[in-house]
Amino acid sequence: MRLRGPDAEGVWTGKGAVLGHRRLAIQDLDARSNQPMVSSDGKTCITFNGEIYNFHELRRELEAEGVAFRTTSDTEVLLALYARDGERMLPRLRGMFAFAIWDAATREVFLARDPYGIKPLYYSQTERGVVFASQVKAILASGLVAARHEEAGVAGFYLWGSVQAPWTLYRGVFALTAGHWMRVRAGRAQTPVCWNDIRDNWRQEGVRLSDDELQEVVRKAVTDSVRAHLVSDVPVSVFLSGGIDSGTIAALISELGGKVEGITVGFEEYISRHEDEVPCAAIIAEHYGLPHSVRRITREEFEQDIPRILDAMDQPSVDGVNTWFAAKAAAERGYKVVLSGVGGDELFYGYNLMKQLPRSAMLGRMATAIPGGRSLVGAACSLLVKEHRHPKFKGIAEYMGSLEGVYYLKRCVFLPEELPLLMGEESAREGLERLGGSPPGMAKANAVNDAAGVCLLDSTMYLRNQLLRDSDWASMAHSLELRTPLVDAALLDALKLVHTGFSGGFGKRLLAQTPANLLAEDIITRPKSGFGVPMTQWIAAATNQRDWASLPMLADRGTPWTRRWAKVVMDEGFKDGQ
Repeated sequence: MRLRGPDAEGVWTGKGAVLGHRRLAIQDLDARSNQPMVSSDGKTCITFNGEIYNFHELRRELEAEGVAFRTTSDTEVLLALYARDGERMLPRLRGMFAFAIWDAATREVFLARDPYGIKPLYYSQTERGVVFASQVKAILASGLVAARHEEAGVAGFYLWGSVQAPWTLYRGVFALTAGHWMRVRAGRAQTPVCWNDIRDNWRQEGVRLSDDELQEVVRKAVTDSVRAHLVSDVPVSVFLSGGIDSGTIAALISELGGKVEGITVGFEEYISRHEDEVPCAAIIAEHYGLPHSVRRITREEFEQDIPRILDAMDQPSVDGVNTWFAAKAAAERGYKVVLSGVGGDELFYGYNLMKQLPRSAMLGRMATAIPGGRSLVGAACSLLVKEHRHPKFKGIAEYMGSLEGVYYLKRCVFLPEELPLLMGEESAREGLERLGGSPPGMAKANAVNDAAGVCLLDSTMYLRNQLLRDSDWASMAHSLELRTPLVDAALLDALKLVHTGFSGGFGKRLLAQTPANLLAEDIITRPKSGFGVPMTQWIAAATNQRDWASLPMLADRGTPWTRRWAKVVMDEGFKDGQ
């Protein structure tokens, strides 16, 4: 875990617990804030990963009650809050966090994780007690847990492109679910307790506001979040693409008087094409007077970095390469902290999915209501598959009748019927059984409407299990803390009664109009290109020499790159038993 915290290392041993920590010093750089940190009365000890953005406010409250502090860190504030409130402290925290507190009085370890799951926390019950860490690979390195594949983890990865929590790739190792806390008592993990379920925010009926009132709510909430995420004792940078999310963050930082540098990555394959983020990012940086650094990435560098990328992945993923190179660029500039626009689409109904999938689900329901409709659709899709169309066509008939089904077809990498060829028939059967649900690994959205349902599913599956997890490992591999102003439980709560007004693209325009000095109209209306890399070309070049004959779903040259990359990731980075 050295790269997660190269600035200091600490181990604390008590009667019943051992806590370890690697520090990336960002708040209170003095050694007095190294961890594990013991409270002044010696009753508690903490190891903490993340940031508490409102810790100054909480500290003032505690000081007014007579609490004396030895440091200026957020870590010590957590210890004082726990002494006063126990688990009732959690709703008071604004930030991204995973922490463990040893309580000498009760002889228990208290584990907790933030509502979105920005910071990871894994644990395993062993014969000798419970072992926990910010990385699955750290748990395996303890020697207390065998590196045997968990079928539900493997199946979830092939189906979705990321392992579906609370499963991990390894048997007996689990993720503490986001927004949950858990106690370890007498060496046994107790049942996790939910303290914040973000799904509730898309299940509430909203209030009707005028456009001006809605804009003011968004402006106040987003500005407040960006301000909170600037709290740091070291310089801060921002990932600057050519889009609304990072552009708005950069604009608000400038408006708030912050001094940051924009970091943009570009690719030779995209020069002079719409996908090239560099020209628009440069326009945004110039518009707001921000220093701007551009880092061009080549296919050769990607191929050289593949071993490092796979080694840094804590769990397999088909994504994260973009964040890897952006984090690499920021670290090369000497930064420890970067702000990212990840999560803006999930919060403000930004993806076309929020319009397309409700329509697809409606048409699917209509088709399944017609006698023989599903069979007719199935026959038509079988013909399309034979004509070498997209391999997902063969799943349309089965999954078209629900929002969850059409969402799965959009986000999935492989279909369940393809798993036996990838992982063996028995392992595939067991993995699907353990995942549960139909589609596998999913629960019903039960949101106020289908558009809100897509946001709920994206926030609790795609964002949580893939984008945020990838953001963590890809940034931490470069000793860089990635902060997410648009993935913030306090921001989500501030918008929970107005989110239904974001549909139809209106939410992203509201976000773009948050700064007083507006983004250029060309930036606002520019078709979304996504923060991508030219993986189609890169993966084709890297995998064309492979013999795919035993896997017909990968043999066709038109195979989506995510499928071949998924197999490369598993074969080269996560072999069973290693």
